[in-house]
Parts: sequence; C-alpha cells; structure tokens
Amino acid sequence: MAAQNQKKITRAEQKALRPIQILDAAFEEFVRSGFTGTRVEDIADRVGVTKGTVYVYFETKEKLFEAMINHFSVPFQELLGITASLSGSATDRLLSILGLLYDQIAEDRTTRELTRLVIAEGHRFPDLIDRHHDQFIEPIIAKVDALILEGVASGEFREIPVEFSEIVVAPILTTTVLRLIFDDRRVPTPNKEAFLRAYFDLLLNGLLAKN
Repeated sequence: MAAQNQKKITRAEQKALRPIQILDAAFEEFVRSGFTGTRVEDIADRVGVTKGTVYVYFETKEKLFEAMINHFSVPFQELLGITASLSGSATDRLLSILGLLYDQIAEDRTTRELTRLVIAEGHRFPDLIDRHHDQFIEPIIAKVDALILEGVASGEFREIPVEFSEIVVAPILTTTVLRLIFDDRRVPTPNKEAFLRAYFDLLLNGLLAKN
C-alpha cells in the first residue's frame, strides 16, 4: 500500500512538472531554430512525450512561445523585489541595481537568449513584447529614474536630463548584444569586476555633483 501511495505521489508530481519541462524544452528549440524553424514534435522529443501531450498544455505553437517568454521573464519580477529592499545612499542603491542587472542580463545565458528571441521574433508578437516591457522592463527603468531624481534632490547627483536613465543601463545592453552577435569569437567574456569598475567610474564621473 505504501508503495502504491508513493507511485501516485510521483505521478502527480510528474504531471505538475510537465508544463515546466515543456517550456524548458521549448526555450532550447526556439533558441536553436527560431520560431518558424521550431517543430512541436522536436520539443516533445526533448521532454520524452508525444506531440499531442504538448498540445494538452499549450493549444498552439504561438501560445507555447508566449508562455515560454512569460515563464523565463519571472527573474525580472524577482529582481524588482530585491531592489525594493536595498538601503544606503542613492549612489549605493543605484550601483547595487546595476550590478544586479548585469548579473541578470549580461551574465545569465537564459536572459541573453531570451533577449535574442525578443529581438528576432518580436514582430510576430507585438502585444506580448509590449506587455513584457510594461511588466518587467519599465518598472526597472522607473526605479533607476527614481533613484537618480532622489540623488539630484538630495544634492548627491547633479542635474541631468530625464532620459539619462536610458544611458545609464546602455552599457549592460550593449555588452549583452555584442555577446549575442559574436559569442566569444571577437568579444571575450568580460571580467565582471573589471567591467563594473570601469562602468561605475564612467557613470559616477558623469553623475556625481562636483564639490
């Protein structure tokens, strides 16, 4: 009886895990072949199920792609939660957020490839990409904006254009895109500590108020 109960639990757990397994497999196939080149049967093969099983959870390849993008965007939501708990000066919190963004975007292979998919396939799913931006990207930019304005108000930062936050995060995005284009052929994986030192030095020399 105990063995039977254990079997039932295992099957239930397996069933609960199945959508995540499908999304993980879909991510790898979409990265490898793009949206058009990806076949649902190849995703199913990665999981070890039939194509029909994939369609049980996701009615179409389009819905599967959308669910995959949403699934792998969750870390941005978690990052927002972390930024809310930061303390210290505006400079300290800004540098902490940028370090977290570097880890999440430039260093994390999944986020880099997600960026590639958003760029390559975004024209097929404009509503999805807009929602992704509104839910995950815009709140982070707004947090950077707020910190810069707070630093300006306190005299810690000099007066700067409102659009400055876009420039603040640009080096991270540039590094990410270059790594996507060239992999490690022409753009070696940057030394994180050295990159952040140079990045923060350039940023603060342009941002900090002169005494």
